[in-house]
Amino acid sequence: MDWAAWIGIAAGVAGIVYGAAQYLRGRHVDDEAGGRAQGTVLTELGYIKSGVDDIKRKQERQDEQNMRVVARLTAVEASAAEAHKRLDRIEESAERG
Repeated sequence: MDWAAWIGIAAGVAGIVYGAAQYLRGRHVDDEAGGRAQGTVLTELGYIKSGVDDIKRKQERQDEQNMRVVARLTAVEASAAEAHKRLDRIEESAERG
């Protein structure tokens, strides 16, 4: 075999090795980019979950405050009803007397 054939074979093998190396490198880069993208998505989902949890806690506090206000309002309404009854009795006694 002459030198030209050896050089041709060596060039072919080098081309195959280079192509395989580029394929593996490209796959590694794609995997790395995919991992970064997935990590970013998971991080954003974590932030969203944290925000939803904060909103839930605030809503629970607001519900508790609303319950306290309703309880106080009920007490005020009962007190006002008793006051009206007393005023009605005072008016009745004033009309009689």
